[in-house]
Amino acid sequence: MTAPLLPSAGPSDPGEARPGLTLATADEPETLRADAARNRALLLDAALGLLARCGAADLTMESVAAAAGVGKGTVFRRFKDRTGLLIALLDHREAMLQAAFLSGPPPLGPDAPAAQRLHAFGPALIHHERDHHELILASRTDPLRGYHTPAQRLRHSHVALLLRQAGAEGEPDLLAHTLLGSIDAPLVHHLTCERGMAGERLEQGWHDLLSRYGVAR
Repeated sequence: MTAPLLPSAGPSDPGEARPGLTLATADEPETLRADAARNRALLLDAALGLLARCGAADLTMESVAAAAGVGKGTVFRRFKDRTGLLIALLDHREAMLQAAFLSGPPPLGPDAPAAQRLHAFGPALIHHERDHHELILASRTDPLRGYHTPAQRLRHSHVALLLRQAGAEGEPDLLAHTLLGSIDAPLVHHLTCERGMAGERLEQGWHDLLSRYGVAR
């Protein structure tokens, strides 16, 4: 369940090259044999169908196997456990978000200054987490596992890189953890669904934190 963050070329200030990041996936499907890739796609399609009909709480390895018309062992070999399946589903949904901040248009994508990209990243992530909160919360069986998923590692590296480029005050790696922790999915769910806080207040909190770190809008 790990994937390297690979360097890639990307624009920076005029005349200056900078390191970049490439899309991270939970299961590296591009490295799979053709038959294994087809089986993975079949299982994910079946799981997505069950998710839409029944929700994440009722999604099991057995129900996915039955929906896909395969043995239960096939699902366990592919995803190891239910949490692995949920993370793979999240990775499936994560691709669009990653494409937007790695190669999409400004202000989220690489053609905008680092400070603008940072201020755009928080609201985009808040919307993503709210749209998939049920799936995200169901996958959080191990509180430490989330730190090691390729998607989370990519988010952290992306934010830390932009903080360095924007000249933020403080240690970029620690600041990135603080920023991402302020809009982590369980907290967003608690504040918006249980306390009725408007999403705009969470977004403003992201902007306020960046300003405290010396990253002006």
